[in-house]
Amino acid sequence: MKRGLSNGIMLITYADSLGKNLEDLRYVLGKWYEGAVEGVHILPFFPSSGDRGFAPERYDRILPEFGTWEDVEELSRKYCLMFDFMINHISPNSPYFRDYLEKHDQSEWKDMFLKVSTAWKGRVPTEEEIGRIYKRKDRAPFERVTFGDGTTEDLWCTFSTEQMDLDVNAPVTARFIERTLSDLIGHGAALIRLDAFAYCIKKPGTDCFFVKPEIWELLHGIEKFAAAKGAQILPEIHEHYSIQLDLAKEKFWVYDFALPMLVLHTLFSGSSARLKHWLEICPRKQFTTLDTHDGIGIVDVKDLLSDEEVDRTVAALYETGANVKRKYSSAEYNNLDIYQINCTYYSALGNDDAAYLLARAIQFFAPGIPQVYYVGLLAGENDIALLEETKNGRDINRHYYTVEEIERDQERPLIKELNRLMGFRNSHPAFAGECLLPPCGDGRLIIRREEGDRFAQLEADLKSFAFTIAYSDGKGNSAAY
Repeated sequence: MKRGLSNGIMLITYADSLGKNLEDLRYVLGKWYEGAVEGVHILPFFPSSGDRGFAPERYDRILPEFGTWEDVEELSRKYCLMFDFMINHISPNSPYFRDYLEKHDQSEWKDMFLKVSTAWKGRVPTEEEIGRIYKRKDRAPFERVTFGDGTTEDLWCTFSTEQMDLDVNAPVTARFIERTLSDLIGHGAALIRLDAFAYCIKKPGTDCFFVKPEIWELLHGIEKFAAAKGAQILPEIHEHYSIQLDLAKEKFWVYDFALPMLVLHTLFSGSSARLKHWLEICPRKQFTTLDTHDGIGIVDVKDLLSDEEVDRTVAALYETGANVKRKYSSAEYNNLDIYQINCTYYSALGNDDAAYLLARAIQFFAPGIPQVYYVGLLAGENDIALLEETKNGRDINRHYYTVEEIERDQERPLIKELNRLMGFRNSHPAFAGECLLPPCGDGRLIIRREEGDRFAQLEADLKSFAFTIAYSDGKGNSAAY
């Protein structure tokens, strides 16, 4: 039987990043992370034509080098598993799109892919309308495709030509979505992460991003279907924090993508005011992050920090950070999103053990379920060699760890202390309760978690990065961590 959602820490990893495959991953977790990791978000492990798995060709198979569905199901019996579903798009190398290319209007999948003429009610959008479309690349999100019969059609591809957009309003797409979700949940997913969902609705007169009310109809329909199969959904979106608040009002799980920059600002500036404000108003039903497979997001923190504070934090990252340069987040290194900085979180803090441990302590005390990216789990430095080999900026934070490297890292004092802190976060009942912010000076930070008569309290000096944790021991006494 698969394990359901847990309040404990969730690891984010590729299938081949902590060892060579899923079998190695299970070995690593069992040997070194018992009690420290309770969930695993396995990043896309399906056949894919690009974007490190985010251009899936199909969902009914696992790349053979990663393992088998039996490996996945074995993990699901011990850990709460999350899988990705790229609801906005699929690879042009998918059997569905290949059939469409060959047979055109005779294909059973012809309505699955979004024609520009369909989205725009039979006409071509004007240049002004194209300019209004929300996009993070300097091009129209369309591609002219030639079919086997020699005819052509403009099809929507928001991100790249390796990711062809789906028409989520078509009955054939609805059947595909339901069949795929059913299969993924059946193979052990307790959570489905809906990647790039905000781009799904294309509608004339809008920017084609997070279009309401249609986006609510789509999300609630998927939520209802997943719940009937025994799973929950996590809509993924990088944008202004107010969208996360809107999602939370609709009772969805959300991501706290604002936290990474807010913690950097706090540790670089020595001021806790901005972070405390966010901790007071942020959703409680959320997953917190400091690092992910993408870069460190900037857009997520707009208006939680002033433009000047954002600029100072970014400048401090490049000045303090270890082996990180602005060009790594530029077109020279194929950066996909100008609103993200490519760097590991440990290196963003200058490979400073004390600062990094405090950053994780803040994350673990914040409201929500913490997610720890696999490079962050091992406090990994920027992988310049991989970056230069691929010329892909995000690869700076996508090191491939061998089991031998992981074993060596367990001897680092920082990793021992981080594992201990993770075990504490998972085991103490106070983290299922309220998050309180007792008053303190601006150069200090206090976060208190309470559940009934149980408590855990973090007190940190933002100049020295020293911190203490006091907590109840379950016998009416206080203890020091």
